[in-house]
Amino acid sequence: MHERVLMDDLMREIDSRARAEGATRVTRITVKLGALSHFTPGHFLEHFEDASRGTLAEGAEVEAELRTDPTEEGAQGVILESIDVEV
Repeated sequence: MHERVLMDDLMREIDSRARAEGATRVTRITVKLGALSHFTPGHFLEHFEDASRGTLAEGAEVEAELRTDPTEEGAQGVILESIDVEV
């Protein structure tokens, strides 16, 4: 359940940023996976592919970095670092 909530929040943020830039498509996202997020990069990619289906981010390239410090800010979440879009 925790993973689904994180993905829903992430997809809302991606959609909001993309629409603010007038995007027709998101081509790439870069995220940091918190040490306590319950994601590995491969596991995150599976969830992203499912969550992005039918959105502007469907088919986007994903760069996911797993953080290891459980005390850093955002350790329980997924931090959207950047998105690349087509307009």
